[in-house]
Amino acid sequence: MADRDNKESAMLERAPGFRAGLRDLPGALNLSSISAGTVAAIFGCSGPALIVIGAADAGKLSSGQTVAWLLAIYGLGGLISLFLALRYKMPINGAYSIPGAAIMTAAFASFGFPEVVGAFIMAGVIVLLLGLTGVIGRIMRWIPMPIVMAMIAGAMIRFGVGAVESVKAAPFIAGAAVVAFFLTMRFVKSFPPVLAALIVGLAVAVATGSIQTASVNIDFVAPEFTAPVFSMGAFFGIAIPLAALVIGAENAQATGVLMAEGYKPPVNAMTIISGIGGILAGFMGGHNANIAGPMTAICSSEQAGEDKSKRYGATVVNGVLFGAFGLVAGLAVPFVLALPRPLIAVVAGLAMIGVLLSALQHGFSRHLGHQVGAFVALVVAMSSLNLFGISAPFWALVFGVVVAMLADRHVQPAAVKETAAAEGAQA
Repeated sequence: MADRDNKESAMLERAPGFRAGLRDLPGALNLSSISAGTVAAIFGCSGPALIVIGAADAGKLSSGQTVAWLLAIYGLGGLISLFLALRYKMPINGAYSIPGAAIMTAAFASFGFPEVVGAFIMAGVIVLLLGLTGVIGRIMRWIPMPIVMAMIAGAMIRFGVGAVESVKAAPFIAGAAVVAFFLTMRFVKSFPPVLAALIVGLAVAVATGSIQTASVNIDFVAPEFTAPVFSMGAFFGIAIPLAALVIGAENAQATGVLMAEGYKPPVNAMTIISGIGGILAGFMGGHNANIAGPMTAICSSEQAGEDKSKRYGATVVNGVLFGAFGLVAGLAVPFVLALPRPLIAVVAGLAMIGVLLSALQHGFSRHLGHQVGAFVALVVAMSSLNLFGISAPFWALVFGVVVAMLADRHVQPAAVKETAAAEGAQA
């Protein structure tokens, strides 16, 4: 009898199943996948953690409440990575919404933490309902592929720009990492360039005395959970914008990245698990645990290995490290934040090169059409546009589709998707 995981339901896409994922995992764990998963974890546990801590400070949360927030988003984010990677054998990473953490700093001026926790749970319910109905999957299948790819390029280009700016900020550390990356790519085919960049950058940072333990006001205490309070004000002021960020920013980016790398992402499953993650994280005192756009980009890139079927090993590594960080956040945060910011930024930017190239090629290939709509999606995603509390990637898709309907009507979305899928398979 076939494995129950292989059965296709109305809500969840067909999957190879956990047995296949676990059986093939040893072969998926290699130097490339382990290094990519580690780089993604360092990225997710550094600057983004500081944003959460800053929001907690703005809300005057206790150390226990802050630790509970970090445990919720990192622990559940790690579990999401393990669940989706092993079930679908795809590099689909779990984490949390970084913009969602950023907007909480302002939200605490209007709402107490119990109301905020209630809003976290309501946001998860919204995302879960969208996943159960299959609405998000239908929308993503309808949007023309070039517009999705252009949005990805626009949203991820900041990592490339950040790498350049990092070389300016720390020329010895970031510059050495860049040189090591391209020399390894050119001369040492058996060694992951991104790992070489990280090792050389760390060595230079240590030699120049640039690593100093950060001072973060988090004690190693037991998590303190907060009972939720539900209010209409928090529903409209926090829950709806947060749900929109999860769907329109994080999940959409991850979906586009996976498409650019030739995968067929399980959009419904990704949405449903993000909703469940949001509800559970809310009860623990944290905002949405969902699919991670940037970390999925790192783990699905060529830096995780040439064989796409084995890149899910990078997500497994990332999930273990992410979850472990959540368990010992009080001790781990100062050490992770001790790493030079320019080094983290330049390594993340280098890891994104393949994703950016693929997104640009699919977004602006002449025979795929929708070039005007794709251009609009690109520049909107590159901007700092924020309307109704929803960030640029969501509006990039909206405005790109509108312009495509007006200016690029000669190409049908379904035909574009079939052509793009064929190109991805050939790649």
